[in-house]
Amino acid sequence: MQAEQRCAILSIMEADFIRWLRSNLPAHPLLVVGPGDDAAVLGHAEGQQTVLTVDMLADGVDFRLAETDPRRVGRKALAVNLSDLAAMASRPLAAVIAVMLPRRDAYQLAVALYEGMLPLAEQHHLALAGGDTNTWDGPLVISITLLGAPTGAGPLCRSGAMPGDRIVVTGAFGGSILGKHLDFQPRVEEAMLLHQRYRLHAGVDVSDGLSLDLYRMASESGCGAVIHALSIPIADDAHRLASQLADGSTALEHALGDGEDFELILAVPPEEAQRMLAEQPLGVQLTDIGQFVSEPGLWLLDAEGHRRPLRPQGWEY
Repeated sequence: MQAEQRCAILSIMEADFIRWLRSNLPAHPLLVVGPGDDAAVLGHAEGQQTVLTVDMLADGVDFRLAETDPRRVGRKALAVNLSDLAAMASRPLAAVIAVMLPRRDAYQLAVALYEGMLPLAEQHHLALAGGDTNTWDGPLVISITLLGAPTGAGPLCRSGAMPGDRIVVTGAFGGSILGKHLDFQPRVEEAMLLHQRYRLHAGVDVSDGLSLDLYRMASESGCGAVIHALSIPIADDAHRLASQLADGSTALEHALGDGEDFELILAVPPEEAQRMLAEQPLGVQLTDIGQFVSEPGLWLLDAEGHRRPLRPQGWEY
């Protein structure tokens, strides 16, 4: 089976499972935002809210421990959760960490994983509040649950994009397998600053692929999206990977579908997007790559101005 077919099957399975959860999980008065977004939001007394997210990473799927410094693995495990909070423009508070360690050298591995997490936790003033540790005869598995708090503007969801909104992204895309997927910087501070300074309608982080995560965002919002091919910021690693593979793939294709860039996609009203792009308030580049439209679906506008349907592509887990 081709990789893109496996990815499509996985995406369909995930979408079907989220629909099942939404239809079968009982309503709860604490649940403000439930399954299907980057994080859940719980409401408490006096209007307080907690943002909650969890990610599980496994050796052979999200990293190869035999080829990677375990400190980088530990950092990635925490960073992917922080990226989910960035998508919600929320402030990190605390993390609990569950680790299933291979029996051989378990203690040394556990220490190295935490050594990778600690600098990132300090950077974001995050409390590592405990968790659980076990050993077995299988590969390393890490699951981290992160708690956060919305900023004054409230949690940013993926379901608020409106036709006419501009599609604004941080950073560049593609080729993350060459290193960025382990060493990326979660856009937490950037997201909170943008949410405070500008009017944002929706947001999502690019964990599975620019085209796939944009498609999910548009679908959740009940609209579609048109991407301008010439506007997409393509990472140098996307060009490098296309050259290395020599399989006919292009840097643009890698930018649209590689995944694990962990950049942000934002739905921004046109006048706000114009101001945001002119001011460029972050240390990372902001780029307008297209717009949301009323017609459901995803399209690519090529260099000649021709619009064609774009099949969402994403990282195969």
